[in-house]
Amino acid sequence: MTDFTITLAQLNPTVGDISGNLEKIRVVYAQHKNKSDLVACTEMIVTGYPADDLILKPFFIDRVMEGVEKLARDITGDAGLLISAPWRHDDKKVYSALLLLHGGKIIAKRFKHHLPNYGVFDEVRVFAAGELPLPVGFKGAKLGLMTCEDMWFPDVAAHLKKHGAQIFVIPNGSPYEVDKTHLRQKIARDRIKETGLPLVYINQVGGQDELVFDGASFVLDAKGGLVTQLPGHIEHVSATVWDADTWACTEFEKPHALVGGSESIYQTLMLGLRDYVNKNGFPGVLLGMSGGIDSALSAAIAADALGPDRVRCFMMPSPYTSQDSLDDAAECSKLLGIRHDTVGIKPAMEAFETMLKAANQDDKGITAENVQARSRGVFLMAMSNATGFMVLSTGNKSEMSVGYATLYGDMCGGYNVLKDVYKMTVFELARWRNQEHPQDALGPAGRVIPERIITKPPSAELRPGQKDEDSLPPYKDLDDILHCIVENEMNVAEITARGHSPETVNRVWKLLDRAEYKRRQACPGVKISSKAFGRDRRYPIVNKFTDIVTK
Repeated sequence: MTDFTITLAQLNPTVGDISGNLEKIRVVYAQHKNKSDLVACTEMIVTGYPADDLILKPFFIDRVMEGVEKLARDITGDAGLLISAPWRHDDKKVYSALLLLHGGKIIAKRFKHHLPNYGVFDEVRVFAAGELPLPVGFKGAKLGLMTCEDMWFPDVAAHLKKHGAQIFVIPNGSPYEVDKTHLRQKIARDRIKETGLPLVYINQVGGQDELVFDGASFVLDAKGGLVTQLPGHIEHVSATVWDADTWACTEFEKPHALVGGSESIYQTLMLGLRDYVNKNGFPGVLLGMSGGIDSALSAAIAADALGPDRVRCFMMPSPYTSQDSLDDAAECSKLLGIRHDTVGIKPAMEAFETMLKAANQDDKGITAENVQARSRGVFLMAMSNATGFMVLSTGNKSEMSVGYATLYGDMCGGYNVLKDVYKMTVFELARWRNQEHPQDALGPAGRVIPERIITKPPSAELRPGQKDEDSLPPYKDLDDILHCIVENEMNVAEITARGHSPETVNRVWKLLDRAEYKRRQACPGVKISSKAFGRDRRYPIVNKFTDIVTK
């Protein structure tokens, strides 16, 4: 019996950091070059993924190819190295390429056939599509190499099987969505059922702008059974040993349990924020701590992702801020171990009142409320200038959906960790965090969000006695309606059939459409759903279409 060892390198590259990513590859290869037959990395490991329009820069591709060619010359160990990079072929077109390096040179190239062009993916814009790939013969094995999207269609796997492939090796850049891990494995099992071949799936890990890649790489046998499961949300390298006669996996790491629900979402939010801050070189984050649940949860995620010493919060009370909110904000900061300062905004409110009167305008109603939010936003941005810390915006998806947020006020910031998190999920995550200490969390264990923050009625506190439900439907109803419209593209009749009144559905629909101009100006934030605002969901600002029926 001859063994064939495949090492899965689940790594966290940085987009555009060609030299840094190549060094990351070198380190892993050096550790396994004499213990493996093949070290397989993730999709676009050389450039990071997605590199978007960097791919359209000819000199960027030049740098990539120069770096890969130098790497190939250094690959002199026993193991082959499978990497992925944009590659300019002889026809001068740029492809998403799998490159097999061995013996000091590139010995095989295979180009991605199916280019995703939906949701967050826009690969047709930057890549040419390759032909159906043939297997790669290497060290007596016939490897069926395909990239990410190619697994989601039966034709590539069938073509590889037809031409003698013995095992599939599939580098991926598959971003996190709730429950997507199970979908990936279902699709993989579909390909196995069709071909009878085992499958090695290597997925990227790490945050890139809005996207978070959760890793969770896996290996399935020829019957679709789980051989090994790599952990989610962290870098991990794992070797698998195969009987090259039967292609049964004989040695492998014990499968890691994958988390779901609130724990999975929380880890994704942590990783997205951590990588956004660290890869962009910010020393830390600062945020407005209002005493409400959104800012409290945002602060908890920040402390867990970065460490309490890299998080600073400001309570910025107005005359309408309750003592409960003052106390809750201070207690939450203390529980998290983060610096807490109180800076009142009354002087700014008075200054704006004077300015508005000079322009013969009063400062009542919505004008006065927005002045408060914008005074806080101006102060936080000034503190960002003074300290270099990035402002963390704290609005949730429910509020962003219906425009319950103030441009240049509470929407100020460089990143929003809750941007794709509905309000009811915010409550669930807060309760979960008070009971659990997340994987790799740098914040304290135990309760970190005061119970009153979770139980009290949400309020922006911009006028006396204000409650969110004065302006919005109850969040349980609002979130269900929004999920129907945003994620499921349901019409009014379908939504009202779920028990919502037509008047409420129509009102939410109008608010959603009217707030598009605000969302277009919002900062990026972690994507966890199938329809995050931004790359996933693109609607015109000027938009007269509605499903509201008028008589």
